[in-house]
Amino acid sequence: MAELKTKENDASVTAFLDGVGHPARREDGKVLRQMMEKITGETARMWGANIVGFGRYSYVYASGHSGEWPLTGFSPRKASLSIYIMPGFRKSAPLLKKLGKHKIGKSCLYVNHLEDVDLEVLEKLIKDSFEEMRRKHEA
Repeated sequence: MAELKTKENDASVTAFLDGVGHPARREDGKVLRQMMEKITGETARMWGANIVGFGRYSYVYASGHSGEWPLTGFSPRKASLSIYIMPGFRKSAPLLKKLGKHKIGKSCLYVNHLEDVDLEVLEKLIKDSFEEMRRKHEA
């Protein structure tokens, strides 16, 4: 079975964010880091080369594949900010309606610019997600 490439590592989150080429994405990344550290009480850590993660959980699929992943995190990608809402969005419809301009995937919230969304609503989405994941994966 192939080993997961995206692992927590000791790379500098500050250096990574300082190196983001898109100026607005770089600044939004710094704001998200502060927001997520405040919400989670966790120190930002790099996962792979381009994901900033907070906390961690272990998983095992029915296939036997296992690994670790951050409880929440983000990546300032070229096209948008990818914010990881690991439980998904089935409980978040009322908040998403109030959030502002965004798109969603299975566990990813895509935002072009933080100025496009209500930051209080975003904080609530992240907090709810983090708390649900922590409860679900407490040891």
